[in-house]
Amino acid sequence: MMYEPKKSDSPVVATKSANNAARAAAESMEPRGEAKRNTGQQNARRTQSRGSVSSALERVRQAAQANRTCRFSALLHHVNTDLLRDAYHALKRDAAPGVDGVTWDAYRENLDERLVDLCARVHRGAYRAQPSRRRNIPKADGRLRPLGIAALEDKIVQRAVVEVLNAIYEPDFLGFSYGFRPGRRQHDALDALAYGIKWQRVRWILDADIRSFFDTVNHDWLMRFLEHRIGDQRILRLIRKWLKAGVMEDGLVTMPSSGTPQGAVISPLLANVYLHYAFDLWAHGWRRRRAKQKVIIVRYADDIVVGMQHDDDAQAFLSQMRERLAKFSLLLHAEKTRLIEFGRYAAEARKRRGMGRPETFTFLGFTHICGTDRKGRFLLTRKSRRDRMQATLRAIRAQLTLRMHHGIPAQGRWLAQVVRGYFAYHAVPTNASSLLTFRNRVTRLWLRTLRRRSQKSRTTWTRMVKLEEQWLPPVRILHPWPEQRFEVKYSRQEPSAGKLHARICAGGAQ
Repeated sequence: MMYEPKKSDSPVVATKSANNAARAAAESMEPRGEAKRNTGQQNARRTQSRGSVSSALERVRQAAQANRTCRFSALLHHVNTDLLRDAYHALKRDAAPGVDGVTWDAYRENLDERLVDLCARVHRGAYRAQPSRRRNIPKADGRLRPLGIAALEDKIVQRAVVEVLNAIYEPDFLGFSYGFRPGRRQHDALDALAYGIKWQRVRWILDADIRSFFDTVNHDWLMRFLEHRIGDQRILRLIRKWLKAGVMEDGLVTMPSSGTPQGAVISPLLANVYLHYAFDLWAHGWRRRRAKQKVIIVRYADDIVVGMQHDDDAQAFLSQMRERLAKFSLLLHAEKTRLIEFGRYAAEARKRRGMGRPETFTFLGFTHICGTDRKGRFLLTRKSRRDRMQATLRAIRAQLTLRMHHGIPAQGRWLAQVVRGYFAYHAVPTNASSLLTFRNRVTRLWLRTLRRRSQKSRTTWTRMVKLEEQWLPPVRILHPWPEQRFEVKYSRQEPSAGKLHARICAGGAQ
């Protein structure tokens, strides 16, 4: 019987405990020890007050983990001045201001008095959420992504509430959910996917994308989902205020009837809660009870990749997934959702049929390719997405134009920082050729900029090679092979796995 969200009759627990200690607890379906690197950074006790906050939130986490059906009726008292201060210091100092125009540095003046007043307004119900300031960010495909920039006090309160809610929901979230969770990064999701494709009998890949997810989240369903675990009406009212605060663009405020503002501090957690009930629990139950063979699942926010052994399972899952999401006002993107043959066994089957290599798919900035190593064995190859690289190079070109008349050392230091940041994410095994291409293109853009500074410029390629060696970091693979890092973080074997070496694969292999 599939899980259908409904009004919970579970007991209401009044507790003076909640978790800011955001530690990634082991899921009940995955009996494993807690990974070292999954421990949240927030547990660092900088002060005595900070220690008391962490201890209180740790007790809430333990209560939530001990009873997965209880509802917490007393949570707002955890949003105190100490937690608000920690939330303020956790915000980005150079972030753009919201509609209030208040920056991080400006708010620091009389910080204690401001936080005491903010805490009092939150607790007596006088706090009012302000509209988010709309800002459109260009995407790699040329379209615009609308982001909402919240006012500073809204960010502070949202951050504090997220710390409290993480204590409750982190024990609930499943192992294959990686997006926007403490201690889980994009490379953890990439490692889990690569590990699953290598060690499981994956032949079909479902690359699914939910159309305009953050804009189509149904507010009524979201509040019903939250009420499964949250019985404190004051917390729920705060979340309703943020959902109904609206968006300001060109001086006009629009009040959305659905969706969560992209860019808001609270939105990633609300998105994970929504998809936990709308997709994760259903997918896990389908994998355990209906799948005929192996199934791996990796979800990062609204990007979902499912690997299966048989075409029948893949077709049935896709069809029922569409029906499941439609119940909660979500639709799969028709162009971005594909079911393809992929993996070791797909490559072998296509070779026997006299066909070419399997199609590729993209996930978290990388194109995944069925390749071979030097001995002709299957090798999952990951290359940086070409469109994303082109978008990054266009941004570098625009910035170089603005910095055209800066000194070469200043340009070199800035470019070194940019290239180093790009490598920090993209320097994975099998991606060295893309890194070399990127570094070479940056050098050519730099040469173009230097030649445009004067009509009599004599900057040669030979000189640019010397400048490149002097300023730009060399190409190095910075990340280990996926199975190496994955086995370190999840060192225990999963008892339910059908293969000895298949450990916790992509959140648990059926």
